[in-house]
Amino acid sequence: MRVMTLPALLAWREGAQWTALPAHELTATLRGLLLHDVTMAGLQELRFPEEKPLLRGQDVAELENSDTFLLAVDTDWKEHDIETPYGLLHVVIRGSPKGNRPAILTYHDVGLNHKLCFNTFFNFEDMQEITKHFVVCHVDAPGQQVGASQFPQGYQFPSLEQLAAMLPSVVQHFGFKYVIGIGVGAGAYVLAKFALIFPDLVEGLVLMNIDPNGKGWIDWAATKLSGLTSTLPDTVLSHLFSQEELVNNTELVQSYRQQIGNVVNQANLQLFWNMYNSRRDLDINRPGTVPNAKTLRCPVMLVVGDNAPAEDGVVECNSKLDPTTTTFLKMADSGGLPQVTQPGKLTEAFKYFLQGMGYMPSASMTRLARSRTASLTSASSVDGSRPQACTHSESSEGLGQVNHTMEVSC
Repeated sequence: MRVMTLPALLAWREGAQWTALPAHELTATLRGLLLHDVTMAGLQELRFPEEKPLLRGQDVAELENSDTFLLAVDTDWKEHDIETPYGLLHVVIRGSPKGNRPAILTYHDVGLNHKLCFNTFFNFEDMQEITKHFVVCHVDAPGQQVGASQFPQGYQFPSLEQLAAMLPSVVQHFGFKYVIGIGVGAGAYVLAKFALIFPDLVEGLVLMNIDPNGKGWIDWAATKLSGLTSTLPDTVLSHLFSQEELVNNTELVQSYRQQIGNVVNQANLQLFWNMYNSRRDLDINRPGTVPNAKTLRCPVMLVVGDNAPAEDGVVECNSKLDPTTTTFLKMADSGGLPQVTQPGKLTEAFKYFLQGMGYMPSASMTRLARSRTASLTSASSVDGSRPQACTHSESSEGLGQVNHTMEVSC
């Protein structure tokens, strides 16, 4: 299985334990099912520490500050409304195409927009080392951007397949040759569908909290019941955060509750929420498991928090992808929004992902990597110290065997 570059492997140390989180409490009650055991032959768990916690205290206070939480630090972001076959699409872009390098294109989760979903991550100090090398393009789902007008009565919100089919218009408008996508939740599903339909336009994908499965009737009933007993922001929060986070991390949750209720148009959000819960299964299968199997052809990094409601879906998605081009990162202490609660870890993982694709080979280590490198043991031997792409070459015999997994834990 393809993994990250040599410095990343040197920096991690073994010792994490695989844990399975329960599914959403309401859905689990209706199902009355136990979580399936996940057999991971030859599972290799890797862990590294974070320099400081990002869940509470001053960091959460900064999230609640609208200047940090909503407004981009940079002044060179430009907004565009782009015509697509399924209506206008609001896009925010910084920079211009840099030679043959792909653009970084993001797609947010339901209940959020590009600011609520990605500002903390893209404004993180160490992320600037990456973004200076790429043009960054944030896509807002229709009607979800700040200040969006309410859709007229009877408006038909695009399906997730149609949302994916809107993206080539963005690529063509800006003259991108291809993109590296970063998606969260519903946005991860859209980008995965985009890569399946238009594989030549996608060079790599970072998919956080992706659920490749459509809603069954029990899930549908749970969603309907939740909608009758909860406000829309609270219903969305149960999608974004685990029950443990909703109970324990009250400052962060309350901040998002206020932003979702005040920043995103509620009628438009309801349409997006309904469409996400009407999605079909993502049509992917591991190569060789079924005839003419479809899968993502580009390198993929799957990311999920160890306390995230989407963990089961991400694990299943991992089992359906090509193990030679897929990296699975399970991040400790990050919950449902790893890009918000652990931007340092995610930034470093993303940088190594890019280096594995041949970009930024001479990029310096982050502060996190430097702090880890100082305490490395001699458990592994290396040939030279120059950063280079590294491939996980452990063999896997038999089609039913689960691929090796990269797990980031604390």
